[in-house]
Amino acid sequence: MKAMVLSRTGNVSGNRLELHDRSIPEPGSRQVLVKVHVCGVCRTDLHVVEGELPHVTLPLIPGHQAVGTVVRIGTAVRDLREGDRIGIAWLQGTCNLCEFCTTGRENLCEAAQFTGYQVDGGYAEYAVVPERFAYPIPPIFSDDEAAPLLCAGIIGYRALRLSSIKPGQRLGLYGFGASAHIAIQIARHWGCQVYVSSLKTEHQQLAKQLGAIWVGGATDTPPDKLHGSIIFAPAGELVPPALRALERGGTLALAGIHMSPIPSLDYDREVFGERVIRSVTANTRQDGIDLLREAAAIPIKPHTVRFPLEDANRALQALKAGSFQGAAVLTI
Repeated sequence: MKAMVLSRTGNVSGNRLELHDRSIPEPGSRQVLVKVHVCGVCRTDLHVVEGELPHVTLPLIPGHQAVGTVVRIGTAVRDLREGDRIGIAWLQGTCNLCEFCTTGRENLCEAAQFTGYQVDGGYAEYAVVPERFAYPIPPIFSDDEAAPLLCAGIIGYRALRLSSIKPGQRLGLYGFGASAHIAIQIARHWGCQVYVSSLKTEHQQLAKQLGAIWVGGATDTPPDKLHGSIIFAPAGELVPPALRALERGGTLALAGIHMSPIPSLDYDREVFGERVIRSVTANTRQDGIDLLREAAAIPIKPHTVRFPLEDANRALQALKAGSFQGAAVLTI
């Protein structure tokens, strides 16, 4: 099979991924083999390729927003059948025994395995996934539309939950890439007023199209105090102004898996008043199930830009430069 393989981490400008011919993987007893149709390109892929996340398993096939068809099932698989269309997301395995797994917080499991990080992912013609971490894709979504929901969508949804935002309240979004452009559609469906801060003019324009009532630069102060906010950009310097923009008792959710250092905080201006900072760590399977159900009911319409599999390096470079709106997908 064709696969884009990472053998050595480094700046994406160096075209780190190479096209290889790999053997088609064999599914284990509780796994399924998936013929991949498309795979989303995520900022986490960028962090993996550039070596900003520790303990990357090399050589590696990146990608954790894969949509495809089940073509072979393991002997112990019970609920999936050949021909089913499923999605492969970031979380691919947990111990199922620790205090986190047994209390509905499997995203915090210290033995967790992640797709396109510790195990091969979807930048390839075929991939394997355990049955319990395979997500049935609602028929309302095309392959291209479904792919970004599997991480950008799920993480945005979890971040909305952890921001404690309620229907009708004022929500701030900092950075307006793949995840934020899905989160705003959910928040608008909830009746929230959304305020967007972003560097890129084209991202600001998309935010307006999707219903933001105010759009400003990355560190501009919104005209109203916000009940909850999410920082999607991996920029720690956004934390102090985002906290200052919060209403008393508001929550700031940090949605990135990696972030540059956070500057020192002024307690009176930025923390006092029971303001809360929460990080968002991966997702649970229930997050994925709930997101796909709600996304289908709305329905969410992700904006996608297509790249051939062989152009994965160019897609990552474009993602880093912020040169497209919405989410990139590799077609396979």
